[in-house]
Amino acid sequence: MMALKYFSAILIAALLVSCSSKMTEKSENDALNRISSDYVRLALNIGQYDTDFVDAYYGPDSLKPAAPKRADFPKDSFIMQAAGLKKELDSLAAASKNDSTSKRAKWLSAQLTAFERRIKVFSGENVSFDEESRELFDAVAPVYPEKHFQSQIARLDSLLPGKGSISDRFQKLAGNFLIPEDKIDTVFRTAIAEARRRTLTHYELPAGETFTLEYVRDKPWSGYNWYKGNFTSVIQINVSQPIFIERAIDLACHEGYPGHHVYNSLLEKNLYKDKNRTEISLYPLFSPQSLIAEGSANYGISVAFPGNEQKEFCKKVLMPLAEMDTSKADLYFEALSVKSGLGYVRNEAARGILNKTMTDEQAIQWLENYALLTPKGAADYLKFIKKYRSYVINYNYGQDLVKNYIEAKGGTDNAPERRWKLFGDLLSNEIKASDLQIKQ
Repeated sequence: MMALKYFSAILIAALLVSCSSKMTEKSENDALNRISSDYVRLALNIGQYDTDFVDAYYGPDSLKPAAPKRADFPKDSFIMQAAGLKKELDSLAAASKNDSTSKRAKWLSAQLTAFERRIKVFSGENVSFDEESRELFDAVAPVYPEKHFQSQIARLDSLLPGKGSISDRFQKLAGNFLIPEDKIDTVFRTAIAEARRRTLTHYELPAGETFTLEYVRDKPWSGYNWYKGNFTSVIQINVSQPIFIERAIDLACHEGYPGHHVYNSLLEKNLYKDKNRTEISLYPLFSPQSLIAEGSANYGISVAFPGNEQKEFCKKVLMPLAEMDTSKADLYFEALSVKSGLGYVRNEAARGILNKTMTDEQAIQWLENYALLTPKGAADYLKFIKKYRSYVINYNYGQDLVKNYIEAKGGTDNAPERRWKLFGDLLSNEIKASDLQIKQ
């Protein structure tokens, strides 16, 4: 009888602990949901003034601003609101024993740190390139000296045929693979269909997911995904810029599958609809979320088309569609492989502009010399830098962080299924750059 009473007491105590734990988890979740709604309200209010602040929103109409914007930008009020929400989140993360609660709170706090910095940038209050990127994107990209880029240029010099500047010789070779404007739609739709087919082999995407393809002009970017919610996107391709054959696959993957469209669709399905995380219905462009978005979209190209598969698909399918001569394709893709080592060139131009260590003319010359851009291409990219600032690190450093994270967990060329699995997990959760660095 005594043993039975003792067992009953232990059982009751265990049940009380379990109930207490569930109550604590529920109260924490309720607190996070309330903060999440306030986070969205704040972002949408800021977006009334800073039109680049909100890239996408598909949440409740009840969170949209009820009053028209003021004549002046309420900087101090917005910063105070962000700081107040961060204080609540930081306390919640420190006190919680639930990993999911803590992780969600820390993610939201990092997003709000970005809110604070973007509010200041919009108000004309600037800091160094690295400090800005740390606060906006939770990351600081490495600095590469000019000698690093010179060594890559030397490799191209020995590879490219002809005489003259390396930039001119590269552009001459690339000119053989410029997609004629009347073939762009056919080539892009074929590339997107193949990228989608490969993605669907590994992921079950939400029912009804779809996209609309549009062609636009006079934009500072080459492609853009406008996510509309309910698993739909508008993918825009800027035909004012020259589009070379490999870019069809790059943009098909980056903007579509398994890039932005898939990332946003999986977040909406797994976190917003299944877990009622209202914060996911809002995508603030200048935030840690963008490093994951851009880094994964770039890395997704090699996930979908590993090794030489991009080159082979171009040679066998896309180039014939564009009526291109394939005889120099191997040389072109070899040059592209070497040129990929120049990825951080654009960061240094942006760092120079923001830190005021480069003039516009010097930045353009730098981009011509080391990014191998034409004068117009360099001038266009300078416009991109001035609009998007330290955002440039998300493409190259973001890609490297995602790549290193997945490969450290076994997602290598020799284990493609595991790579797809890890990549899908990354696309389905609230993850920031420092999470990737910690787990490398």
